[in-house]
Amino acid sequence: MACAPNGRENQREDPPRVTEQRRSPHPFVYTILVLPFGASSGYASVTLAYLATKSGLSVEQGAVLVAASLFPQMWKFFWSPVADLTLSRRRWYLLSCVMCAAGMFGTAAVPLAPPTFRLVEALVLASSVAATFLGFALEGLIAHLTPPSDRGRVSGWYQAGNMAGTGIGGGIGLWLASNLHHGWESGMILGALTLGCAAVLPWIPDVPAESRGMSAGKAIRNTAVDFWRMIRSRVGVLSAILCIVPVGTGAASGVLAQAEVAANWGAGPGHVELVQGFLNGIVSMVGSIVGGYGCIRLGGRVGYAVFGGLMAAITAAMALLPATPATYISCSLAYAFATGLCYAAFSCFVLEAIGAGSAATKYNALASLSNTPIWYMGLILAAVAQHRGPRDMLFAESGFGLLGILVFAVVAGAWRAHPAPVAATAQAG
Repeated sequence: MACAPNGRENQREDPPRVTEQRRSPHPFVYTILVLPFGASSGYASVTLAYLATKSGLSVEQGAVLVAASLFPQMWKFFWSPVADLTLSRRRWYLLSCVMCAAGMFGTAAVPLAPPTFRLVEALVLASSVAATFLGFALEGLIAHLTPPSDRGRVSGWYQAGNMAGTGIGGGIGLWLASNLHHGWESGMILGALTLGCAAVLPWIPDVPAESRGMSAGKAIRNTAVDFWRMIRSRVGVLSAILCIVPVGTGAASGVLAQAEVAANWGAGPGHVELVQGFLNGIVSMVGSIVGGYGCIRLGGRVGYAVFGGLMAAITAAMALLPATPATYISCSLAYAFATGLCYAAFSCFVLEAIGAGSAATKYNALASLSNTPIWYMGLILAAVAQHRGPRDMLFAESGFGLLGILVFAVVAGAWRAHPAPVAATAQAG
């Protein structure tokens, strides 16, 4: 994180830093701990997305359920300071894990049908809100416990758990919904699996709230100054632009998982369950680990742009290849791998930008921005798929991705060519 310009910001009192030595855990611990976060999203984007049209809902209503899961992720920045200023990170994790388990149970227990659509939407929304606090806890732990040289590796393993949770949670959810007679049975199983992830929590050191030993006013002020320093820096601005543009969103997977869309390639429930569920989780997990190590060489921001370009090429190829189950399977898995690459690069460039202070607040300022294109691209792609067909939907995904990369390249190039005026503008602001 860039130093603050000369002035009042330099007189800001830093929050108490943890002075005792803490051994950084193996990143695989984060892979396990973040699984409930991914599973909460995966149940909505895979299980509910597929069951929507099978249960009498439209393609756009299925996309609304996916968007309901994403909506809190767009706005979570506004309540992220709560996690920085109150309980320790491990306590927040335990509390949010219990809430995620309850949300998974409630969402699975209510039968999906047109009369219950709004209730299921509300449950998906509540489960996603609970998942935000689980993310806050883990992001704070990672920011405080990870040395700079290890950010790429940790980002890869962390997003591997997120991707695996999305795929495995969606796949298990769809299998349970297809093979059990009662929704509450699948809800109990999903809730128990969610709670089981907390078993590895003792393997990771705790990080106390940054407001420990200070007044509420001072804690809020320190958080605000930490955030202001980040958004005024060159790294912060370029990272924010990468979050806003529709690059590496992975939004097409939520549309491809719908039964009516998958049928265009001759893909049935077995294909969707396997490709968008279990195999998706494994392949995207591998992609995240590869992407994390790739960012050690490329850097987070460059890696994100490169991996986003690969994703755009994959969706274009899927649109041009024959519409067969083999195309659906191979291209969906390639898309999952590219999504893992992009998500690992995202965590890497965010960790490069935020430093350790007020980690949940700053991480989720950028994460909220990054979920905005995932949200609106999901709705745009669903509308294109319904009104113009799946091939045009894939071309739209590619076109938006390439446009986003171009915007980032232009801004980064302009900043490099004229560094002085931009820096002066930021300081004057």
